[in-house]
Amino acid sequence: MMRVRLQVAYDGTAYHGWQVQKNGNSIEGELNRHLSALLQEDIQVIGASRTDAGVHALCNIAVFDTETRMPAEKISYALNQRLPEDIRVQESSQAPSDFHPRKCKSVKTYEYRIWRGEFPMPTVRLYSHFIYTPLDVGRMREAASFLTGEHDFKSFCSAGSQAESTVRTVYRIELREEGKMLILRISGNGFLYNMVRIIAGTLVECGKGRYDPVHVRDILQARDRQQAGPTMPARGLMLTGYEFV
Repeated sequence: MMRVRLQVAYDGTAYHGWQVQKNGNSIEGELNRHLSALLQEDIQVIGASRTDAGVHALCNIAVFDTETRMPAEKISYALNQRLPEDIRVQESSQAPSDFHPRKCKSVKTYEYRIWRGEFPMPTVRLYSHFIYTPLDVGRMREAASFLTGEHDFKSFCSAGSQAESTVRTVYRIELREEGKMLILRISGNGFLYNMVRIIAGTLVECGKGRYDPVHVRDILQARDRQQAGPTMPARGLMLTGYEFV
């Protein structure tokens, strides 16, 4: 028996998230189906990050066990011949038999992209959220500074989360401007259900002048989802980094 690790990139537009769904296509489902056909055995992958419907990834991690004699590093080439073009395995390799991507200490990095302009830009519409209202990025950066460190992020977690604890550590959070594109980049040891999208929505409220930046500290302390900003649309979110430490 061999455990294989995959690094998977995907455009999440057409999928109902990572996890297998009863009534829709998922990234996990596509991997299971095509790996099972390729290797002629029942394959069930374990994903590191269960991204939501419409969310994209450059580097999600998945593992599976197999009896195949095919070298682990060759599986990516064979699998990519079968997968739909919006999913591609960037690398496959043999992993230790006890490696489990959700039980290892890791640093995840997400980016949320916002296109600012008078009108939407068709070429970025699937990978960013359009806002025509002017945003004060300085206020957003000040507000973001209150989110670094270890905190109880219950105010930034949607209902329905199955997390045992809502305490997480944010290592870095920054806002970068590339022309009309505003990129929120956040790294942490893990993220709650919709956490990054709610943080993005809260910072946008600060950028619009609806919240004072220091109010973000009050939102954290409230531990109440109703106190934070809206959940931003999924299409602007992408998993861009995954490091095991």
